[in-house]
Amino acid sequence: MAAPPQRLGFELTAADFDYALPPALIAQRPAHRRDQSRLLVLDRASGRVSHERFHTLPHHLRPGDLLVLNDTRVIPARLRGVKTASGGKAEVFLLREQSENIWWTLLRPAKRMRPGDALDMLGTTGRRTRVRALLLQKEPDGRCLFQFQCDGSLRGHLHRLGEVPLPPYIRRDSHFPQRADRGRYQTVFAQHPGSCAAPTAGLHFTSSLLKALTSRGVDHCFVTLHVGHGTFAPMTAPTLAAHRMHRESFDLSARAADAIQRTRQAGRRIVAVGTTTLRVLETVAHQHGGRLVAGSGETEIFIHPPFEFRAVDALITNFHLPQSTLLMLACAFTEPGGTAGRARLLDCYNQAVQREYRFFSYGDAMLIQ
Repeated sequence: MAAPPQRLGFELTAADFDYALPPALIAQRPAHRRDQSRLLVLDRASGRVSHERFHTLPHHLRPGDLLVLNDTRVIPARLRGVKTASGGKAEVFLLREQSENIWWTLLRPAKRMRPGDALDMLGTTGRRTRVRALLLQKEPDGRCLFQFQCDGSLRGHLHRLGEVPLPPYIRRDSHFPQRADRGRYQTVFAQHPGSCAAPTAGLHFTSSLLKALTSRGVDHCFVTLHVGHGTFAPMTAPTLAAHRMHRESFDLSARAADAIQRTRQAGRRIVAVGTTTLRVLETVAHQHGGRLVAGSGETEIFIHPPFEFRAVDALITNFHLPQSTLLMLACAFTEPGGTAGRARLLDCYNQAVQREYRFFSYGDAMLIQ
């Protein structure tokens, strides 16, 4: 495939980040072992591309590098219910908790429900529970605000109400039931519940791999960014300049900020594990003149070519959907400050397609350094 023509970043559209992907390469199941996924390694300076397995990662990093991982925990965010008045079926997808037991959600179907209507929530066995959801508000963008009426916090009931919020391109049957996803659609270091999608670059790590990295002199620390449903939303604006990102909440602890600052002062590299981690670090660095300052907040940073990176030196990431904002971020990182990274990264994607890599959430990974 010929390389796409070079265009200025503010003129770019989603179509400039398209590529052909055979549906058979969309991973429906994780690798048999997390660290047995494939790893495409791109050296930005030389342009060299190599094809490895993820367990070889310690050989590609340098002693003194600092891995920064996202320790968010995916919640069982997809709930099912029936209308209290009519018995009609509905699906509620949890997005963000506004206050205790009051959640912003996506509701399907939403057309016939009005504020004041209620749902009786179903358990994972399909039976009605004593948890009820009262619709408080409907927004033009499709979001619905529900108050959940239950004993204690709704979070304490999610294990018996909710399903794993798999992306729409992953389909399930009896050969790989949802209960298997509860373990595999979660990183081994997940700590803080709040995401409705996994930080997928972190899914490849095992405890033994983290120990092997430490033995090589590659330390690690954690940030938290709760991944929102908007991570799967297509870009609808006519150009990148007109697009507005969804907001996601994050936390950068004092311990992590100190480790990152010490690493940078020593002239060592910061290796972001995943686009979510990178967005946290670049948000904070751009807010504080390049410094990594501890704190919590929300980010709606949209990273696309050209972009000047101020915090991250290397990136571990999965293969992303065509025309997605995550692909745009990876293209920007392939050539910081320029636009040629788009053609270089799409060439890597074409190589991955030819070699039948597995794509998206349960798929293989890249190291861009």
